[in-house]
Amino acid sequence: MQLGLIGLGRMGGNMARRLIAGGHSVVGWDRSGDTVTSLASDGGLGAASIEDLVRRLDRPRAVWVMVPAGAPTEQTIDAVAAHLDAGDAIIDGGNSYYKDDIRRARALAQKGLDYMDAGTSGGVWGAQRGYCLMIGGSREAFMRLTPVFRTLAPGQSGIAPSERLDASKTTAHEGFVHCGPAGAGHFVKMIHNGIEYGLMQAYAEGFDILRHAASESLPAEQRFDLNLAEIAEVWRRGSVISSWLLDLAARALAEDPRLERFVGYVQDSGEGRWTVDAAIEEEVPADVLTAALYARFRSRRDHTFGEKLLSALRAQFGGHVERPR
Repeated sequence: MQLGLIGLGRMGGNMARRLIAGGHSVVGWDRSGDTVTSLASDGGLGAASIEDLVRRLDRPRAVWVMVPAGAPTEQTIDAVAAHLDAGDAIIDGGNSYYKDDIRRARALAQKGLDYMDAGTSGGVWGAQRGYCLMIGGSREAFMRLTPVFRTLAPGQSGIAPSERLDASKTTAHEGFVHCGPAGAGHFVKMIHNGIEYGLMQAYAEGFDILRHAASESLPAEQRFDLNLAEIAEVWRRGSVISSWLLDLAARALAEDPRLERFVGYVQDSGEGRWTVDAAIEEEVPADVLTAALYARFRSRRDHTFGEKLLSALRAQFGGHVERPR
Protein backbone atom coordinates (compact mmCIF):
# COMPACT_ATOMS: atom_id res chain seq x y z
CA MET A 1 0.00 0.00 0.00
CA GLN A 2 0.88 3.66 -0.17
CA LEU A 3 1.03 5.65 3.07
CA GLY A 4 1.86 9.20 4.02
CA LEU A 5 3.81 9.47 7.27
CA ILE A 6 4.32 12.72 9.15
CA GLY A 7 6.91 12.69 11.95
CA LEU A 8 10.11 10.80 11.16
CA GLY A 9 11.72 10.82 14.62
CA ARG A 10 12.70 7.80 16.72
CA MET A 11 9.37 6.00 16.29
CA GLY A 12 8.13 7.39 12.98
CA GLY A 13 11.43 6.92 11.18
CA ASN A 14 11.70 3.29 12.26
CA MET A 15 8.09 2.64 11.28
CA ALA A 16 8.74 4.10 7.83
CA ARG A 17 11.74 1.82 7.35
CA ARG A 18 9.78 -1.25 8.47
CA LEU A 19 6.99 -0.43 6.02
CA ILE A 20 9.44 0.13 3.16
CA ALA A 21 11.14 -3.18 3.93
CA GLY A 22 7.69 -4.78 3.82
CA GLY A 23 7.08 -3.55 0.28
CA HIS A 24 4.92 -0.49 0.99
CA SER A 25 5.40 2.94 -0.56
CA VAL A 26 6.00 5.63 2.08
CA VAL A 27 5.82 9.36 1.46
CA GLY A 28 7.25 11.15 4.48
CA TRP A 29 7.55 14.65 5.86
CA ASP A 30 9.10 16.07 8.99
CA ARG A 31 10.13 19.52 10.14
CA SER A 32 13.69 18.22 10.18
CA GLY A 33 15.03 18.15 6.63
CA ASP A 34 17.70 15.63 7.67
CA THR A 35 15.13 12.98 8.55
CA VAL A 36 13.35 13.52 5.23
CA THR A 37 16.66 13.07 3.41
CA SER A 38 17.33 9.93 5.45
CA LEU A 39 13.94 8.50 4.46
CA ALA A 40 14.71 9.09 0.79
CA SER A 41 18.04 7.28 1.14
CA ASP A 42 16.17 4.31 2.66
CA GLY A 43 13.83 3.99 -0.31
CA GLY A 44 10.99 6.30 0.71
CA LEU A 45 9.78 9.49 -0.91
CA GLY A 46 10.47 12.77 0.86
CA ALA A 47 7.92 15.56 0.72
CA ALA A 48 8.65 19.27 0.96
CA SER A 49 5.51 20.07 2.99
CA ILE A 50 2.26 18.58 4.22
CA GLU A 51 0.51 19.83 1.10
CA ASP A 52 3.21 18.24 -1.07
CA LEU A 53 2.87 14.96 0.84
CA VAL A 54 -0.89 14.81 0.25
CA ARG A 55 -0.43 15.70 -3.42
CA ARG A 56 1.90 12.71 -3.90
CA LEU A 57 -0.65 10.21 -2.55
CA ASP A 58 -3.22 8.32 -4.61
CA ARG A 59 -6.88 8.29 -3.54
CA PRO A 60 -8.19 7.06 -1.19
CA ARG A 61 -5.31 8.53 0.78
CA ALA A 62 -4.07 7.54 4.22
CA VAL A 63 -1.81 9.73 6.34
CA TRP A 64 -0.24 8.46 9.55
CA VAL A 65 0.67 11.20 12.07
CA MET A 66 3.51 10.33 14.46
CA VAL A 67 4.26 13.50 16.42
CA PRO A 68 4.14 14.38 20.15
CA ALA A 69 0.68 14.33 21.73
CA GLY A 70 -1.15 17.54 22.48
CA ALA A 71 -0.81 20.72 20.43
CA PRO A 72 1.67 19.29 17.86
CA THR A 73 -0.74 16.47 17.01
CA GLU A 74 -3.76 18.77 16.98
CA GLN A 75 -2.10 21.27 14.65
CA THR A 76 -0.75 18.56 12.34
CA ILE A 77 -4.10 16.80 11.98
CA ASP A 78 -5.83 20.11 11.23
CA ALA A 79 -3.21 20.89 8.57
CA VAL A 80 -3.52 17.45 6.97
CA ALA A 81 -7.32 17.47 7.00
CA ALA A 82 -7.36 20.78 5.12
CA HIS A 83 -5.87 19.00 2.07
CA LEU A 84 -7.79 15.71 2.17
CA ASP A 85 -11.07 14.68 0.56
CA ALA A 86 -13.98 12.47 1.58
CA GLY A 87 -12.93 8.83 1.77
CA ASP A 88 -9.37 9.64 2.92
CA ALA A 89 -8.07 8.58 6.34
CA ILE A 90 -5.92 10.05 9.10
CA ILE A 91 -4.24 7.76 11.63
CA ASP A 92 -2.87 9.17 14.88
CA GLY A 93 -0.18 6.81 16.12
CA GLY A 94 1.02 8.98 19.02
CA ASN A 95 -0.09 8.90 22.64
CA SER A 96 -3.13 11.15 22.38
CA TYR A 97 -5.81 11.33 25.05
CA TYR A 98 -8.72 9.14 23.96
CA LYS A 99 -11.32 11.85 24.57
CA ASP A 100 -9.48 14.05 22.06
CA ASP A 101 -9.78 11.19 19.54
CA ILE A 102 -13.54 11.03 19.99
CA ARG A 103 -13.82 14.78 19.39
CA ARG A 104 -11.55 14.71 16.34
CA ALA A 105 -13.34 11.75 14.77
CA ARG A 106 -16.68 13.53 15.10
CA ALA A 107 -15.32 16.71 13.52
CA LEU A 108 -13.52 14.94 10.67
CA ALA A 109 -16.55 12.77 9.88
CA GLN A 110 -18.35 15.94 8.82
CA LYS A 111 -15.80 16.17 5.97
CA GLY A 112 -16.24 12.49 5.15
CA LEU A 113 -12.79 11.63 6.55
CA ASP A 114 -12.00 8.47 8.49
CA TYR A 115 -10.09 9.06 11.73
CA MET A 116 -8.25 6.22 13.42
CA ASP A 117 -6.33 6.19 16.69
CA ALA A 118 -3.54 3.62 16.77
CA GLY A 119 -2.03 3.00 20.18
CA THR A 120 1.52 1.96 19.32
CA SER A 121 3.88 0.06 21.63
CA GLY A 122 7.36 -1.04 20.70
CA GLY A 123 9.63 1.92 21.35
CA VAL A 124 12.98 2.18 19.64
CA TRP A 125 13.02 -1.62 19.15
CA GLY A 126 9.94 -1.61 16.93
CA ALA A 127 11.81 -1.58 13.63
CA GLN A 128 13.33 -4.93 14.58
CA ARG A 129 10.64 -6.52 16.78
CA GLY A 130 7.50 -4.96 15.32
CA TYR A 131 4.87 -2.78 16.98
CA CYS A 132 1.94 -3.91 19.09
CA LEU A 133 -1.01 -1.94 17.69
CA MET A 134 -4.31 -1.17 19.45
CA ILE A 135 -6.59 0.51 16.90
CA GLY A 136 -9.79 2.52 17.15
CA GLY A 137 -12.00 3.73 14.29
CA SER A 138 -14.44 2.31 11.80
CA ARG A 139 -14.21 -1.38 10.95
CA GLU A 140 -14.20 -0.50 7.24
CA ALA A 141 -11.16 1.78 7.56
CA PHE A 142 -9.43 -0.85 9.69
CA MET A 143 -9.97 -3.49 7.01
CA ARG A 144 -8.71 -1.18 4.25
CA LEU A 145 -5.51 -0.41 6.17
CA THR A 146 -4.91 -3.93 7.48
CA PRO A 147 -1.91 -4.51 5.14
CA VAL A 148 -0.14 -1.55 6.78
CA PHE A 149 -0.99 -2.71 10.31
CA ARG A 150 0.07 -6.28 9.52
CA THR A 151 3.49 -5.14 8.29
CA LEU A 152 4.10 -2.91 11.31
CA ALA A 153 2.99 -5.58 13.79
CA PRO A 154 5.34 -8.33 15.04
CA GLY A 155 3.18 -11.19 13.76
CA GLN A 156 2.84 -14.35 15.81
CA SER A 157 6.61 -14.33 16.52
CA GLY A 158 6.56 -18.04 17.28
CA ILE A 159 3.84 -17.64 19.94
CA ALA A 160 0.84 -19.87 19.31
CA PRO A 161 -2.61 -18.26 19.73
CA SER A 162 -4.13 -18.75 23.16
CA GLU A 163 -6.20 -21.89 23.58
CA ARG A 164 -9.84 -21.35 22.55
CA LEU A 165 -9.04 -18.07 20.74
CA ASP A 166 -10.79 -18.18 17.37
CA ALA A 167 -7.97 -16.82 15.20
CA SER A 168 -10.32 -16.67 12.20
CA LYS A 169 -12.25 -13.84 13.83
CA THR A 170 -9.43 -11.60 15.05
CA THR A 171 -5.94 -10.38 14.26
CA ALA A 172 -4.93 -10.04 17.92
CA HIS A 173 -2.60 -13.06 17.69
CA GLU A 174 -0.69 -11.20 14.97
CA GLY A 175 0.06 -8.24 17.24
CA PHE A 176 -2.61 -5.79 16.05
CA VAL A 177 -6.30 -5.55 16.86
CA HIS A 178 -9.38 -3.45 16.17
CA CYS A 179 -10.49 -2.35 19.65
CA GLY A 180 -13.66 -0.48 18.71
CA PRO A 181 -14.76 2.98 17.55
CA ALA A 182 -12.59 6.10 17.61
CA GLY A 183 -10.91 6.54 20.97
CA ALA A 184 -10.91 2.84 21.86
CA GLY A 185 -7.39 2.27 20.55
CA HIS A 186 -5.79 5.01 22.61
CA PHE A 187 -7.92 4.08 25.63
CA VAL A 188 -6.51 0.54 25.53
CA LYS A 189 -2.98 1.91 25.01
CA MET A 190 -3.48 4.29 27.96
CA ILE A 191 -4.31 1.38 30.28
CA HIS A 192 -1.41 -0.59 28.77
CA ASN A 193 0.95 2.19 29.81
CA GLY A 194 -0.62 2.43 33.24
CA ILE A 195 0.09 -1.28 33.72
CA GLU A 196 3.61 -0.68 32.42
CA TYR A 197 4.14 1.86 35.22
CA GLY A 198 3.13 -0.76 37.79
CA LEU A 199 5.34 -3.50 36.32
CA MET A 200 8.35 -1.21 36.12
CA GLN A 201 7.79 -0.05 39.70
CA ALA A 202 7.65 -3.65 40.92
CA TYR A 203 10.98 -4.47 39.27
CA ALA A 204 12.49 -1.22 40.55
CA GLU A 205 11.48 -1.85 44.15
CA GLY A 206 12.58 -5.50 44.04
CA PHE A 207 16.02 -4.67 42.69
CA ASP A 208 16.33 -1.82 45.21
CA ILE A 209 15.83 -4.35 48.03
CA LEU A 210 18.40 -6.68 46.46
CA ARG A 211 20.80 -3.75 46.08
CA HIS A 212 20.62 -2.99 49.82
CA ALA A 213 20.91 -6.61 50.99
CA ALA A 214 24.50 -5.87 52.07
CA SER A 215 23.49 -2.94 54.27
CA GLU A 216 25.54 -2.56 57.44
CA SER A 217 22.29 -2.08 59.36
CA LEU A 218 21.63 -5.81 58.94
CA PRO A 219 23.16 -8.57 61.10
CA ALA A 220 26.38 -9.78 59.47
CA GLU A 221 25.00 -13.24 58.69
CA GLN A 222 22.03 -11.68 56.87
CA ARG A 223 24.10 -9.53 54.54
CA PHE A 224 24.39 -10.59 50.89
CA ASP A 225 26.57 -8.94 48.27
CA LEU A 226 24.43 -9.80 45.26
CA ASN A 227 25.26 -9.54 41.56
CA LEU A 228 22.12 -7.86 40.21
CA ALA A 229 23.01 -8.38 36.54
CA GLU A 230 23.30 -12.15 37.11
CA ILE A 231 20.06 -12.26 39.08
CA ALA A 232 18.21 -10.41 36.31
CA GLU A 233 19.75 -12.80 33.79
CA VAL A 234 18.72 -15.97 35.62
CA TRP A 235 15.18 -14.66 36.16
CA ARG A 236 14.83 -14.37 32.38
CA ARG A 237 14.86 -18.18 32.15
CA GLY A 238 11.94 -20.18 33.51
CA SER A 239 10.84 -17.56 36.03
CA VAL A 240 7.17 -16.59 36.37
CA ILE A 241 8.24 -12.91 36.43
CA SER A 242 10.10 -13.05 33.12
CA SER A 243 9.12 -10.36 30.59
CA TRP A 244 10.59 -8.05 27.98
CA LEU A 245 10.93 -5.40 30.69
CA LEU A 246 13.06 -7.85 32.67
CA ASP A 247 15.12 -8.49 29.53
CA LEU A 248 15.76 -4.75 29.34
CA ALA A 249 16.58 -4.55 33.04
CA ALA A 250 19.15 -7.34 32.58
CA ARG A 251 20.64 -5.49 29.64
CA ALA A 252 20.83 -2.20 31.57
CA LEU A 253 22.45 -3.84 34.61
CA ALA A 254 24.97 -5.73 32.47
CA GLU A 255 25.99 -2.47 30.81
CA ASP A 256 26.13 -0.42 34.02
CA PRO A 257 25.79 -2.53 37.21
CA ARG A 258 25.52 0.48 39.53
CA LEU A 259 23.46 2.52 37.04
CA GLU A 260 25.87 5.40 37.52
CA ARG A 261 24.75 7.02 34.27
CA PHE A 262 21.34 7.71 35.81
CA VAL A 263 20.25 10.11 38.50
CA GLY A 264 16.84 8.52 39.04
CA TYR A 265 14.68 11.43 37.89
CA VAL A 266 11.73 9.59 36.30
CA GLN A 267 9.42 11.41 33.91
CA ASP A 268 5.84 10.43 33.14
CA SER A 269 4.43 10.96 29.67
CA GLY A 270 0.76 11.41 30.58
CA GLU A 271 -0.81 7.98 30.13
CA GLY A 272 -0.28 7.01 33.76
CA ARG A 273 -2.16 10.11 34.94
CA TRP A 274 -4.96 9.48 32.44
CA THR A 275 -5.21 5.86 33.60
CA VAL A 276 -5.73 7.00 37.19
CA ASP A 277 -8.27 9.57 35.97
CA ALA A 278 -10.18 6.79 34.17
CA ALA A 279 -10.10 4.62 37.29
CA ILE A 280 -11.61 7.48 39.29
CA GLU A 281 -14.32 8.11 36.66
CA GLU A 282 -15.19 4.39 36.60
CA GLU A 283 -14.86 4.06 40.40
CA VAL A 284 -12.38 1.22 39.96
CA PRO A 285 -9.71 0.83 42.69
CA ALA A 286 -6.25 1.02 41.11
CA ASP A 287 -3.92 1.03 44.10
CA VAL A 288 -0.79 -0.30 42.37
CA LEU A 289 -1.04 1.87 39.27
CA THR A 290 -1.71 4.99 41.33
CA ALA A 291 1.20 4.27 43.67
CA ALA A 292 3.49 3.72 40.67
CA LEU A 293 2.55 7.13 39.28
CA TYR A 294 3.13 8.81 42.64
CA ALA A 295 6.52 7.10 42.90
CA ARG A 296 7.54 8.92 39.73
CA PHE A 297 6.49 12.22 41.26
CA ARG A 298 8.59 11.44 44.34
CA SER A 299 11.61 10.55 42.19
CA ARG A 300 11.89 14.19 41.17
CA ARG A 301 12.77 15.05 44.77
CA ASP A 302 14.62 12.04 46.19
CA HIS A 303 16.41 9.44 44.07
CA THR A 304 16.83 5.76 44.94
CA PHE A 305 18.56 2.91 43.11
CA GLY A 306 15.09 1.67 42.15
CA GLU A 307 14.34 4.97 40.48
CA LYS A 308 17.64 4.75 38.63
CA LEU A 309 16.41 1.40 37.27
CA LEU A 310 13.10 2.98 36.24
CA SER A 311 15.01 5.66 34.35
CA ALA A 312 17.30 3.05 32.80
CA LEU A 313 14.29 1.02 31.62
CA ARG A 314 12.72 4.08 29.97
CA ALA A 315 16.02 4.66 28.16
CA GLN A 316 16.17 1.01 27.09
CA PHE A 317 12.72 0.65 25.55
CA GLY A 318 11.92 4.18 24.46
CA GLY A 319 15.22 6.00 24.15
CA HIS A 320 13.94 8.50 26.71
CA VAL A 321 16.74 10.78 27.85
CA GLU A 322 16.81 11.50 31.56
CA ARG A 323 16.47 15.15 32.49
CA PRO A 324 19.91 16.63 33.35
CA ARG A 325 20.83 17.13 37.00
